[in-house]
Amino acid sequence: MMSVKNFTYNLLFLILLGSCISPPDNFPSVPEVAFKGMEFVSTNSSDSLIVSITFKDAEGDLGLNATDVDPPFNALEFKRDNTGALILYGKRPSEAPQFNPIDWAVNPTVNNIVVRDTVWVEQNQNHNNIFVKFFIKRNGVFSEFRWENPPFYTTFNGRFPRILNNNNTQAVEGTIRYSMLSFGWQSLFRNDTIRIDVQIQDRALNKSNIVSSPEVTLSQISRR
Repeated sequence: MMSVKNFTYNLLFLILLGSCISPPDNFPSVPEVAFKGMEFVSTNSSDSLIVSITFKDAEGDLGLNATDVDPPFNALEFKRDNTGALILYGKRPSEAPQFNPIDWAVNPTVNNIVVRDTVWVEQNQNHNNIFVKFFIKRNGVFSEFRWENPPFYTTFNGRFPRILNNNNTQAVEGTIRYSMLSFGWQSLFRNDTIRIDVQIQDRALNKSNIVSSPEVTLSQISRR
């Protein structure tokens, strides 16, 4: 069984300018990223696929801490019926999906009250700030490998922590190393050619450009 929910983050960044100085003209208000590298690290426990991107941002409002869970950074949106009531699994309408850990939450907290039931939900994309898409090459054509689909029902989207620990506006640039842990990388992709697309989002909900890795196999990027 693949373990795909564990993420680690290593950040290296450089604050370029103080808040009282205008950032360089080439520093964007919308974050800008570029691909830097990717490597695969195999261990006796979970393996790690690490992607590195560089970033620039004029305001420095990048990153989310664990306490950043109020809207618009809440994890879930709760679906309701036409009376405003939560939709429970035992009384789900015909159009509702079967149980899976993306569309249903077990005993969630709603308005500070724990609901002892299984509730129909929608994942809030703004809860995360780094978005990763996987593509696999078959017969010379790339197609997206969607982790959200069965049997995985998960995602490699996640969070990196705040670059600045205050609310000051400062231009920043640096490197984000985003490590995705799993026991099943090699058994799943074997010798396949894959590509990864990465995008980040600032706290004003501005999405960066999308950057793509080269076309690689795991053996080509394995750390020796």
